[in-house]
Amino acid sequence: MVDHLEYYKVFYYAAKYQSLTEAAKQLAISQPAVSQSIKQLENAVGAKLFIRTSKGVRMTAEGELLARYAIKGYEQIALGERKLAQMLDLELGELRIGASDMTLRFYLLPYLEQFHEKYPGIKVIVSNAPTPETLQYLQEGRIDFGVVSTPFEEIPGIEAVKVKEIEDIFIGGVKFIPYKNKMLDLQELEKLPIISLEKKTSTRKFMDAFLERNGVAMNPEFELATSDMIVQFALRNMGVGSIMKSFAEDYLETGKVFALRFNKIIPKRHFCVVTDRKNPLSAAGRKLLDMIYGDDEP
Repeated sequence: MVDHLEYYKVFYYAAKYQSLTEAAKQLAISQPAVSQSIKQLENAVGAKLFIRTSKGVRMTAEGELLARYAIKGYEQIALGERKLAQMLDLELGELRIGASDMTLRFYLLPYLEQFHEKYPGIKVIVSNAPTPETLQYLQEGRIDFGVVSTPFEEIPGIEAVKVKEIEDIFIGGVKFIPYKNKMLDLQELEKLPIISLEKKTSTRKFMDAFLERNGVAMNPEFELATSDMIVQFALRNMGVGSIMKSFAEDYLETGKVFALRFNKIIPKRHFCVVTDRKNPLSAAGRKLLDMIYGDDEP
């Protein structure tokens, strides 16, 4: 059938208008060209589709049967083309993104707000997951791209672009005031009740690796799923929280918590946009990344 698609296009117009002359007009071709295409299709399907009359043509029973399906098929293809054009023009479509609570809140959200305002017809689906799971979703083709935090293992075919520097700190509440404004040795952390994220997160892996390089073993008393909960636990003096600074910014400014100081600087990390080279981005995905790469702040 694929070999006869052009014939079916002519058949569609001839069947729709019950006229070879009108079909020729709609297609902007000659009437003999229409007649020739119909004849070629009749030869291909092995049945007579039209009978000439004094008023033009009428379909045979075989032609009417074929027309019921051909008209639906052609109109579905035409609809598909229109929908595709709308997708390319960003009037509709779907964009799937992977991001953790941290990357979504402190980096991606303003860009999503700007994107939605400009392209309201695009449906945005955010899969909320830690960095390892986001990378897995990307490899499985479940998301178009992800925004993750370092560190993570290099994966063949996955391209990572650094987009923002981030800082990790330890915070304490009023119970730990004696540690405020003191220059502490990292070893002090072994004596303190620590609150941290779960081991599967890139943030926890980063801090564990940093402390291990400095001969410190971090054994948290509380392992939590979200950074917001770490702040809440620290506010209630349940321990010293290991957290990205941005999560505690408001509480640091009001003095409800403070950042511990150490004689060794905790290295900075980065948020990265990750894409899979083998999975081409949609028009919507390319447009959002243009926004992200083209401006530091939306």
